[in-house]
Amino acid sequence: MAFSIFSNKDEEKRFSEAVSKIKRIIVVMSGKGGVGKSSVAVNLAYYLASQGKNIGVMDVDFHGPSIPKLLGIENRRLDSDRSGKIMPVKITDSFHAVSIGLVLDSVDNPVIWRGPMKTSAIKQFFCDVQWGELDFLIIDSPPGTGDEPLTVAQFLNGRAESLIVTTPQEVAISDVRKSLSFAENLGFRNLGIVVNMSHFVCPHCNEKSYIFNPGNIKRMADDHNTEILGEIPIEPLVSECGDKGGFFVSFYGKTPAGLEFENIGEKIISKKKE
Repeated sequence: MAFSIFSNKDEEKRFSEAVSKIKRIIVVMSGKGGVGKSSVAVNLAYYLASQGKNIGVMDVDFHGPSIPKLLGIENRRLDSDRSGKIMPVKITDSFHAVSIGLVLDSVDNPVIWRGPMKTSAIKQFFCDVQWGELDFLIIDSPPGTGDEPLTVAQFLNGRAESLIVTTPQEVAISDVRKSLSFAENLGFRNLGIVVNMSHFVCPHCNEKSYIFNPGNIKRMADDHNTEILGEIPIEPLVSECGDKGGFFVSFYGKTPAGLEFENIGEKIISKKKE
């Protein structure tokens, strides 16, 4: 008898109905924490929304939900409509988000869950949230290849795309290679690699300075038959905007980092779903 991740036919039907309204689902992953994965996710989401796309962001990092902080919605809470459906928090008319951080009483409260609770929450984020018609659902996952990205992969069964974020250090690359293998093994269509904090651009002469060996990233991409979608330079304002809950690409879109976010966003739009 085949194993089913759904409790009953009604649950499976609700999931299928929700997913059928979403054109593309992109899971943002990294094998290493601290590489700026969530910042990349929200800034790309905002750029896509600014291009007229309907965007949803689903935060499945239950133990470290940073999406509310980065979106400036820490004080907002999820609500429901008359039918009982969960209403995602509205960022703009075309941009909405869901996170476990939007139901906690305090930002200091830990989420102390084992795997089954995470699976149940991810299922609810798909089945019971009123996402509506979306061009892109961006799923921000925690570092590594554990319960959360595995559960998403099982639910979507080959229907999702992955975007892998790394920094140039070898200690990060060695872990990110595992995420690339994970995506390949579980049937994700990999869009490519985003290198965050790739280099420094001199504000006076615009010369690029690579602190770490860029060849390490190239070898990783070649080994996994994927491409480097973009290289985001070190930019303190990216962190500053995240701390304040604002979008870097909105305020500083013409900086080298802002233009690189735009470049990555355009590449993602052009990679039409197969």
